Amino acid sequence: MSDLYNFDPSVDERWPRFLNCRADASVFHTVGWLEALRRTYGYEPVVYTTSPPGEELKEGLLFCRINTWLSGRRLVSVPFSDHAALLTDDGDVLRQMFSFLQAQVEEKVCRYVEIRPIAHLDSDPAKLGKSAKFYWHKLSLDQELGSLYKSFHKNSVQRKIRRAEREGLTYAEGRSEELIQQFYRLLLVTHRRHGVPPQPISWFRNLIDCLGNRLKIRIASKNGLAVASIITLTCKKSMVYKYGCSDPRYHNLGGMMFLMWRAIQDAKSCALSELDMGRSDCDNSGLISFKEHWSAARRTLVYWGYPAGLRPSLNRWDLRAARRVVALLPTAALPSMGQLLYKHMG
Repeated sequence: MSDLYNFDPSVDERWPRFLNCRADASVFHTVGWLEALRRTYGYEPVVYTTSPPGEELKEGLLFCRINTWLSGRRLVSVPFSDHAALLTDDGDVLRQMFSFLQAQVEEKVCRYVEIRPIAHLDSDPAKLGKSAKFYWHKLSLDQELGSLYKSFHKNSVQRKIRRAEREGLTYAEGRSEELIQQFYRLLLVTHRRHGVPPQPISWFRNLIDCLGNRLKIRIASKNGLAVASIITLTCKKSMVYKYGCSDPRYHNLGGMMFLMWRAIQDAKSCALSELDMGRSDCDNSGLISFKEHWSAARRTLVYWGYPAGLRPSLNRWDLRAARRVVALLPTAALPSMGQLLYKHMG
């Protein structure tokens, strides 16, 4: 059995080189994502590997250490990500790492461990249990733009894109403070409608600061008023649709479809190969339909945790209770609620 080592990927120069060599590495593995997590929520990244210090990495299992009074000490791979591939091709090494992580819990170094792999795992890897299940959608961009457009749902997508163009919606993109404010106003409206506190605005500012031109805020406006916005992230050959929000008073204008189509055109112009549309709760039929109307392919994501059944309840919002609390608060108070709670939720 090989020795295991750990290091901080945000300061180890081997980590970016290693990610460049891994086709399954995503934006959620990058130093930028990890640094934004550290700045906003205080999470500390750590990578476990069999490669000794000074040697190039053969593999790396990335986690963030979370330690809050509400959720305790946890290792999560990776907080607020939709998925985080386990960056090893060696099954024996993976089993060794799972045993090590299990020992971390048994020795009370941490209370809970969670992984969010993209590949199928055995039904009981090292006594980890299935902690959550989601649907994950990806749209292949291999076709030319005209063929892609024709594959979209005629009424739910194509018609709404044409409506947005007829309505004269304008488009803006970038990372300016003005765009952050426009996006966040729409985010507050959307989260209030769904009964869920919003992420703190510092999270988005830190993402912009740490990811730079890998991130774009995209805004659709009508007569100078922002009516819809999405945030996309780019890594290697993939664009990730990560956040979306809109003003329900203007849904009939087709702003979200307009923005998604602009993002797809942008991805094609940059020779990207896929649009990762992220995860959806399996019972969220509206979001699932939205993604499948773009002809995005669906697969299942399974998260695994140890001990089985101990996933912190804050990751599984009681939506009815949350809606009651959010409904009682003025909109101006929602960011403070998000600032208080999100650091416990990663």
